[in-house]
Amino acid sequence: MSASRTERLLNLLIALLNTRYGLRRSELRETVYRTVTGNDVAFGRMFERDKNDLRQFGFDVETLTDLGWSEDDPATTRYRIGKESNRLPDVQFSPDEWTVLLLASQLWERAALGTAARSAMRKLQAAGQMADIKLPAGVQPRIKPAGQAFDDLVAAMHTRHPVSFGYRAASTGQEERRTVEPWGLGSRFGQWYLIGFDRARQAARHFRLSRLTSSVETLAREQYTPPADFNIRQELDLLPELPRRTAVVDVRTGRLLSLRQRAVTNDVDHPAGPDADYERLALAYRDPEVLAEELASYGPDAVAVAPPELAEAVQRRLRAAADFSAAPVPLFTLSGARSRQDRAGTAEDQLKRMLQLVPFLVHNQGLHIQKVARHFGISRQELEADLRILICSGLPGGYPDDLLDIQWEDDHVFISQDLDLNRPVRFTVEEACALLAGLETLNGLPELAGGGALESVTLKLMAAAGEAGLRAGSLAGPAMAPADAGVHTTVRDAISSGSQLHLTYLSPQRDTVSERDVDPLRLFSLDDTWYFEAYCHLVDGLRNFRLDRVQDLRPTGTSISTDATALAAGSGRMFAANDGDTSVTVQLTGQGRGLADEYHAARTAELPDGGLVAEIQFGNTAWLPMFVAQHGGQARILAPAGLADAAREWLAASLARYGG
Repeated sequence: MSASRTERLLNLLIALLNTRYGLRRSELRETVYRTVTGNDVAFGRMFERDKNDLRQFGFDVETLTDLGWSEDDPATTRYRIGKESNRLPDVQFSPDEWTVLLLASQLWERAALGTAARSAMRKLQAAGQMADIKLPAGVQPRIKPAGQAFDDLVAAMHTRHPVSFGYRAASTGQEERRTVEPWGLGSRFGQWYLIGFDRARQAARHFRLSRLTSSVETLAREQYTPPADFNIRQELDLLPELPRRTAVVDVRTGRLLSLRQRAVTNDVDHPAGPDADYERLALAYRDPEVLAEELASYGPDAVAVAPPELAEAVQRRLRAAADFSAAPVPLFTLSGARSRQDRAGTAEDQLKRMLQLVPFLVHNQGLHIQKVARHFGISRQELEADLRILICSGLPGGYPDDLLDIQWEDDHVFISQDLDLNRPVRFTVEEACALLAGLETLNGLPELAGGGALESVTLKLMAAAGEAGLRAGSLAGPAMAPADAGVHTTVRDAISSGSQLHLTYLSPQRDTVSERDVDPLRLFSLDDTWYFEAYCHLVDGLRNFRLDRVQDLRPTGTSISTDATALAAGSGRMFAANDGDTSVTVQLTGQGRGLADEYHAARTAELPDGGLVAEIQFGNTAWLPMFVAQHGGQARILAPAGLADAAREWLAASLARYGG
């Protein structure tokens, strides 16, 4: 979408909003489309595309005809947009409700729905200032990025396009192509599931996203209609949890403390393995693919012995990683990284933003231009480009009083003519799903459990979202409740009181148990896995600690230092670059490209096959072979050459333990 098309759509919108009787095509062509060349057929196609675009932005374009005439006659057909049909209803929130809304909007930070959640929040704020809110002390729940497949499936589900993908069935272990009408996405048992209509089997089926073996292809020319009463949460409740099983694994002596702590001794007889350097352990598990991902990451330190499907799954991941690491290096040129929310068409984003910008300025007159830009997450230059388009847009005719009137010469932005764009557009399906699914997910957060604000804000939001809110039943987030509520409470209380903690911690990457004094600063989660960020006095720096790896925790009676608080002020990431980190160039497939966002890539390069080359900062490079193996052919190291060679040698040694 070009800038001129953006301006044309905006002028068309203003014209259709400000007519009671409706405008004929001929009238619109003489005014809004006066600079467009081409014959009547080309103009008609352009007009139909523009109407569809306006509908996607949330506007109902009504078609009116004179009595007795058909809609096929352009001379007697008129168009308009009802001023109330597209507006987000006025809704007021208390400070506690704003707190809940902000937490819900932040859940999708690293997923594509994060963009929709931020857009929905800006619409809610457009009618007035958000109340001063106080979030629970240091608590920032997040939903773990589910990869590119999740983003592609959400987009297809909301536009109601079928999808096609490769899938490895749990029942047979065979890979085949599936064509599915996606009805809903949800998280259960720590995994994301797609539920939809499998066209080959002519029945509803569920698919675990981690079993997809290819990128998701959207069949954009086809449409489907999901069941009217479909609710993803009800469907997920019917899914049975996989039965508990036992695996036999040979583990190198003295290694993998975290795995040893999970070993069982009563389920099976596990005599010593044939290699004196290894010990044979029995491990409880439910899903062979989940355990295979973990065992593959341990490389030659762990060898799956039984059952056979587990050993095959580990070898498959290692072979895929080794084959990808040995493939020719593509040509690429790294440039500034783009986050997921930047990947949509920039002109479409610009028009959506401008439709939020006008009502925001109406209710927030005189804000400094930099503050307005920060609110919308753009640069001053981008904001000024928006404003320049807005002041050239208006009613057909273009007289001064018929144009949007915005001034910002003194760096403070004022608007005196809004042309009925003074209220935000109603929620899109994506925006409603992002907030409502986020609110549902927060039910498990200890700080909000049983709170009236969560229930009341959900009811208000459902009423405001209307039909789009009804379709929020197609998305269900994961549980938020921490596995160890006692540790969670101790850390939360220490953050609230500014108290230091003494910590006994198991580090799987270093394979050690250590004791340290830490200043806890922030609690955050990825799904139901909780972490806390703290200043660690043992290493004199910020570190993240998983709560389920804490073996002992107690207050020291000492207050945290102000220096630690200042150091953490600009953090807030799971993976944050530090001075002295190593810059690593990795290649990601189309399935694995979401890792560039997860690890905050500094620079990226698009590849013709849909993959990505990313430059990522890593503090500890010793675990990179584990990273490559874990993602089983979706990621490989390109540079530095020494790290790439080490990963290939590590993968070869891992496969050698299986005899190939």
